[in-house]
Amino acid sequence: MKKIKASIIGATGYAGKELIKILSGHPEVELMFLGSSTYAGKNITEVFPEFINSLNKKLVKPDSACISRDSDLIFTALPHTVSMDIVPELLNKKGIKVIDLSADYRLKDTMVYKEWYKKEHEGINKKLLSQAVYGLPELYLDDIKNASLIANPGCYPTSVILGIAPLLSHHVIEGEGMIIDSKSGVSGAGRKPSLGLHFAECNESFKAYKVLKHNHIPEIEQELSSIYSGENNLEKQKNIKVTFTPHLLPINRGILSTCYLNLKSIKSEEEILGLYQKFYNDSPFVRVFTPPNLPETRFVTDTNYCDIGFAVDKRVGKIKVISVIDNLIKGAAGQAVQNMNIMFGFSETCGLI
Repeated sequence: MKKIKASIIGATGYAGKELIKILSGHPEVELMFLGSSTYAGKNITEVFPEFINSLNKKLVKPDSACISRDSDLIFTALPHTVSMDIVPELLNKKGIKVIDLSADYRLKDTMVYKEWYKKEHEGINKKLLSQAVYGLPELYLDDIKNASLIANPGCYPTSVILGIAPLLSHHVIEGEGMIIDSKSGVSGAGRKPSLGLHFAECNESFKAYKVLKHNHIPEIEQELSSIYSGENNLEKQKNIKVTFTPHLLPINRGILSTCYLNLKSIKSEEEILGLYQKFYNDSPFVRVFTPPNLPETRFVTDTNYCDIGFAVDKRVGKIKVISVIDNLIKGAAGQAVQNMNIMFGFSETCGLI
């Protein structure tokens, strides 16, 4: 079978680097262009020396016409608000597919996007929003198969949505009063230098940030509302609101989300475990832990797994769900490749296990 030709725009960020690592070893992929505005003209080994002797490719300027002409699939691993203007240009070529790792095509309500990202979708972008498929394979597998544009989920939302989805879809929990406490390694903030991410600033410390308005909140609320209502129509969905607090862990990678949820009625651990196991029975990258065992970030480092555990607190009528992922793999590049596998009819785990 002929290999697909894949390119990456934004190849020198953390997610881009992980994409290169996965795709360069993928048996069904020929890696074509590596686009980078910052390092155009340099060899990828000058930016990431770990690729010496394994990959010899020059970084190119992100010329949409050139890259799309010789590609079947393009990954856009760009900052939020940047992809929205590039993706339409890439999709101009008939038959091409795009997987966007930014937030630009995740939110279906353009007013919500404008409120949280301070930029407005215009013209063709609004049309593409309706066509974009939210790329969470465990929930939207059939839609992903036929998609030409995938909005790859955010890292925090991936951990939260997968942790809560089985309970919400079966209405085991209330739609109100959800409290989500998430912790992420420093790579979640991207590769761009920032004072707060300097070693001396974050090592041996632990802090909350963006406690009232983190950009991933509307994405989490959109998807949880859809799951709870069983309805993709925004006007017909129950409008779920969450209390979400992100924290910065002094580790390189990994996310742990603890979700505090109100039970509608007290269920046994055995019932809830069975519900999770059935819900994710055909999901190769979700591992459900049997109580009282709970997942840890080190269990998923450098993997595309999402590990989920839970504890029923009968005393207060709540369930505590703990979900962990590697923010750069299942939270970004790995999930993007998982989506690619589904779009092109490969095994879902190809190149990822």
